[in-house]
Amino acid sequence: MFETPRRSATVLNAWSGSLEDLQQQAQPVSPVSTDNTGKKKKTKPPQRSVSVPQLFALEDAADSEAKERRTGEKCHIERDDEESILRGIFKIEKKSCDVELRASRLVWTPIQPETPTGTSKAGMLLNKDYVELKEIFAVKLKRRRSVGQQKGGTLLGITLFQCVKKGKKLKDHAIHLSNMSEDHCEVWLRHFKDILNGFRNRPKSLKVFVNPNSHRKEANQIYSEQIAPLFKLADIKTATTITEYKGHALSALKECDLKEFDGVICVGGDGFANEVAYGLLLRAQMDAGRDTDSIFTPVRAPLPLGIIPAGSTDIVAYSVQGIRHPVTAAMHIIMGHYQSVDVCTFSTHSRLLRFGFSAMFGFGGRTLALAEKHRWMPSSQRREFAVIKTLANLKPEECELTFLPLKNPKQESQKTTRSKLKRDSSNHFDNVDQWQSIQGLFLNISIMAIPCLCSMAPKGLAPDTRLDNGSMSLIAVRNTSRADFIKHLKRYGSLKNQFSFPFVETYTVQEVKLKPRSTSGWADDLSEENVKFDSKRTPMISSEKNYPWNIDGDLMEASSEVNIRVHPRLITLFGVTTEEFDDSTVKCSCI
Repeated sequence: MFETPRRSATVLNAWSGSLEDLQQQAQPVSPVSTDNTGKKKKTKPPQRSVSVPQLFALEDAADSEAKERRTGEKCHIERDDEESILRGIFKIEKKSCDVELRASRLVWTPIQPETPTGTSKAGMLLNKDYVELKEIFAVKLKRRRSVGQQKGGTLLGITLFQCVKKGKKLKDHAIHLSNMSEDHCEVWLRHFKDILNGFRNRPKSLKVFVNPNSHRKEANQIYSEQIAPLFKLADIKTATTITEYKGHALSALKECDLKEFDGVICVGGDGFANEVAYGLLLRAQMDAGRDTDSIFTPVRAPLPLGIIPAGSTDIVAYSVQGIRHPVTAAMHIIMGHYQSVDVCTFSTHSRLLRFGFSAMFGFGGRTLALAEKHRWMPSSQRREFAVIKTLANLKPEECELTFLPLKNPKQESQKTTRSKLKRDSSNHFDNVDQWQSIQGLFLNISIMAIPCLCSMAPKGLAPDTRLDNGSMSLIAVRNTSRADFIKHLKRYGSLKNQFSFPFVETYTVQEVKLKPRSTSGWADDLSEENVKFDSKRTPMISSEKNYPWNIDGDLMEASSEVNIRVHPRLITLFGVTTEEFDDSTVKCSCI
């Protein structure tokens, strides 16, 4: 009966209503109307009067029912524990609102028009709304300007830019506060900027590298049309370098002064992301005086790395952001979302070859090597051609794997808090101070320190791996028939377990040594003359001694034993942990 949220207004309205009822009951009511003879008028049942204590009881019951209907965030609107910083009137969505700026949120309430009697409309709820200030990343004065006018213009009010989450995507949303008073808007603008400057974790200056040759050569367009305007809107200064050759970003990171920047951004695919991460970590070792030509303990990267996906698979960006979406990646950077990530070192004879997040040897390495030899083809066609051609020439590698396993890893549930995950890995694992070894013919060997999510593997190439738990997944696929190997590959794009084959072995490790046992290479692997062979018995033999490795989508060649070691939380990426993923099934069209 009494549903207005304001107790005082409800009580007054209800009390005046009860007095009118009492006055009506005191007058005699004739059962027959004198105006319409012969027609009886139905009498209304007497209305019961309500006392003041009963009014308060009804009001409390109505309030409790209203609170039950409001869920989640709406219940928090009624909090009055925060002091008001500013209060004024703005028009929001064509409605005049009473706007209140508090320490952590902006709250507004539509102003209800009064009735002719001078009271507000009873029975109507005042729909309060709010936005958390931590979700605001920019504030601007809104002006109307004529064509060609660059400065000035008629003031319309203030516009707030909010970061909103829709599923796994992050997008920008504008909230317009209309008020044409210059002085009024300037005061509010100053307070908004002071609050935004208080978020110290948000970057103010970024070094950006763009690879114009990534994937479909869209990286430059993605950055200039989608990312750069967002950085400018958030008042982030950028120094942009368009790379001209492979290794350009690596060379630039060795020489440029990084002290003036709050982060490094790369726009490109997985190979380019690996190059920039490698350069950032290599620069950290140089500044710390580490000798990379000997056994060393690497130091953390000095700046966080942001990856704007503009490649074909974008495994690293997908793994740390949960989606392949350039604007989402930019919003993580703007909002200052950080995630520590494990990194692997790849070395031979105690000499550092590369930093990386994942590696594939065998089928994965040969597929990339073949794709790189056909760079003239469109990227999607080149990738599918390389997969089909490598499957047609499927050959095993004879090698020896020596690894240091982690005994009985405690499985962390999806609800495990981040504080537990960030403890030292020794709290979760009991190290086995003894190396184990397996050898034989292998079609593919994967070593991954991150889940390696992508559209073709929504669960990840290594679904049991986390971003920062100090371990790697070792996945060894022994020699088998081509048909069984294809079945294994197709499982990555489905909900079935891709490791439930007798020829697939998985281990949780912290260090791996891979040593080819034959003088094999990959130069003649691409030849049309070696298609017919018995894959179960014949390892590939050639005069070359270099073997292709796929390191985060970048090709690396090594001629001898390669040592892979994981280093917990060695780099910080812009993003969040992605513990839960969609169960959508996406299959590769080429298998």
